[in-house]
Amino acid sequence: MKRSEFLQNTAAVIGASLLPSFSFAGENEKTGTVRFAYLTDTHVKPGIIPETGMAKAFHHAQSLKPKVDFIINGGDSIMDSLEADKQKTQTQWDLFHSILKKENSLPIYHCIGNHDVWGWFIKNDKPEADKLYGKLWVVETLEMPKRYYSFTKDKWHFIVLDSTQLNPAGGYIAYIDPEQLSWLQSELAQTPKDKFICIVSHIPILSICAGLFFDKTETNGDLKIQRNLMHTDFLSLKKIFLNYPNIKVCLSGHIHLQDEINYLGVKYYCNGAVCGNWWSGAFQEFAPAYAVIELYDDGTCSRKMIDYGQ
Repeated sequence: MKRSEFLQNTAAVIGASLLPSFSFAGENEKTGTVRFAYLTDTHVKPGIIPETGMAKAFHHAQSLKPKVDFIINGGDSIMDSLEADKQKTQTQWDLFHSILKKENSLPIYHCIGNHDVWGWFIKNDKPEADKLYGKLWVVETLEMPKRYYSFTKDKWHFIVLDSTQLNPAGGYIAYIDPEQLSWLQSELAQTPKDKFICIVSHIPILSICAGLFFDKTETNGDLKIQRNLMHTDFLSLKKIFLNYPNIKVCLSGHIHLQDEINYLGVKYYCNGAVCGNWWSGAFQEFAPAYAVIELYDDGTCSRKMIDYGQ
């Protein structure tokens, strides 16, 4: 089947399935003021399985009852542009936009994932001189206001961070760079005290999954958390967060696993991956999935992981 025919038929095929229905308010005996879907680590690339999977996940999220108000894309939208040339990167972004246009009509807020960064790992003829090198391409193609930014929904203020920083010695490191940290501190200070705060980062700020990614311990028994799997500046961020008790939720992806940590009054949710094991089924024990988050007007929250049937 040609890709154009596949994309035209996907919505009709998916629409024939039963629509999901979930109730948060009945379980929590609260009224949620903000309800949204959190889809992270889609990793779309050309191919029937990833194209069908992305289309199905976004269509599924849009079909929820009760409906979600918007979608947050937690990053790693495309399979990879760190090592991809310009043509391959453009193909991936064109595909992402094509499916998103067909399967989503809700407001969507994007976060930069490490695989959305272009050119850092290209070994020969690195394209540093190209204006799209690094993060500018993802910021422009997703029409983000900046690589980090904020927005407000009812009683909740959302802060979207850029976790991925280049390591000159090789690879990347998870932390908030000085420019962004200065902005974050100002943003927190300026947020009204009667607004609760939800922080979004592609790489977890705090996560037990970060130590489980490799599904093993070190030979000496240590459980290792690599610098590219969780924020290396967590302890510094923790001290900042303690000054702002209205910070209630931190959302992430990256690890393709799921966890929930309640630490010093903040809920840290790692929200699996739409692609699961990079479109090869489940990753460890976690099938392809996305999260539905409900934020309440008393500062509490609920999360449900949704297996959308990939």
